[in-house]
Amino acid sequence: MYSHYMTTSRTAAVIGGGVAGPVTAMALRRAGIEATVFEAYAHGAEGVGSFLTVAVNGQRALRELDLLDLVRRHGFDCPRFEFVSGKGKPLGGFPAAPERTADGLTSRTLRRTDLYTALRDEALRRGVPIEYGKRLVTTERTSDGVTAVFADGSRFTADILVGADGLLSRTRELIDPAAPKPRYVPLLNTGGFTRAAVPGDPGTMVMYFGRDAFFCHMLAPDGVVWWFANVPQVRELSPAELAAITPDQWRRRLIETFAVDTTPARAVVEATEQIAQPWNTYDFPSVPTWHGDRMVLVGDAAHAASPTSGQGASLAIEDALVLAKSLRDAPDAATAFSAYERERRERVERVVAEAKKRSADKMPGPIGRVVRDLVLPLVFARRAKSGGDDWVLSHEIHWA
Repeated sequence: MYSHYMTTSRTAAVIGGGVAGPVTAMALRRAGIEATVFEAYAHGAEGVGSFLTVAVNGQRALRELDLLDLVRRHGFDCPRFEFVSGKGKPLGGFPAAPERTADGLTSRTLRRTDLYTALRDEALRRGVPIEYGKRLVTTERTSDGVTAVFADGSRFTADILVGADGLLSRTRELIDPAAPKPRYVPLLNTGGFTRAAVPGDPGTMVMYFGRDAFFCHMLAPDGVVWWFANVPQVRELSPAELAAITPDQWRRRLIETFAVDTTPARAVVEATEQIAQPWNTYDFPSVPTWHGDRMVLVGDAAHAASPTSGQGASLAIEDALVLAKSLRDAPDAATAFSAYERERRERVERVVAEAKKRSADKMPGPIGRVVRDLVLPLVFARRAKSGGDDWVLSHEIHWA
C-alpha cells in the first residue's frame, strides 16, 4: 500500500488551460487527485490558432484516458506524407504511421480550437473546475503543499502545482529562475483554409521545399484545403513587430515568396480569404529542471519541439498520462516527479533534436537545395526499410 500522501484526498493546481492543461487535469483525476485548471486569459481559446496534428502515439495516450473517440470526432485522417521540390519534382514520401501498427490508427489533423473545446468540455463534464483570468504571479511553499498567487490577488493552495503553461511558462521560472529561454528557430509560421485545385489524395500532406519558403497543403474530405507555410526570418520579431504586419503586407510577402516556385502555393495563398497572422517558431534544446518544491512541468513548458516534429500535442498528452501514473504509484510527490522525468526526458529531448535538424533542412542555401533534392529520395527509400520514425510513433503508455 501507499503512504499517507497517496491514500488521502489530494489536490492539484494545473496552470494553463490550453491543450495540455485539461488533459493533465483529467489524467490526475483518474489517479485520484482533484485537479483545478487555471487559465491566464479571461476567456477560452475558441477561434484561436490554426490547426495541428495528433500523431498515433498521442492518440494512444488519449485512448488510455478514454478521450480518443472524443477527439476523433473532429478533423480528418492524414495517412501519408509526400514531398515535392520547389520545381515540382516528386521527392518521395512515407506513411504517417508504421504500417505494421495493429490498431489501425494514423495521424489526425484537426483545428486547434476544436481540440481545445472538446477537451475543455469533457474536463468540465468530468468535474474538473476551470477558472479564467488567473495569471500566475508567484507561489508560496506551505508545510504540506504549495499556494498559487494570481495577478488578481486570489490564491489557491493544493498538494502539487503542475505547469502546463507553455513556452513562456511562469511555472518554469518559479521552479528555476535561471531556466533557459525558448530558442528561436528562424522561421515564421502561418496558414489558412480555402478552396483551390491542389494535387494529392484527400488527407495526404503534400509538402513543398520551395526556393525561399516551405509550404504544405492537405485536402479535407469536404473539399477545403488546409495549408501552412514556414517563411525564413533571420531576426526574431517582437510581439509588437509581428502584430504590426498588416494582412495585406503579409499576403503580398507570401505571394512574392512563392512566385518563384512551380507549386500550388501562390494560388492557394491568393485564394485564401483570411491568412493567419505570422508567429515565431521556438523550441527548447533542454530544460535543466523540470520539478521542485511540489511543482512540475508538462508539455511545452518542459520541452518544446519545433512544429516540424508534428509531436507538440502528442508529447504533452503523453506527459499527462505518465505524470498521473507516477503520482498514482509513488509514495510522495518528489519521488513521483523524479520517476516522471526519468521516463520522459530522453525521449522528448531526442524528438526536439530531430525536429531542429528538419527545420534546418527546410531552408538550406543554393547548394544545399540541390543536394537535398538529390538525397531525399534515397533517404525515403532507406526510411521505408528501416522503419524511420517508428521509435516515436510506436511508443505506447498503458494506464494499467
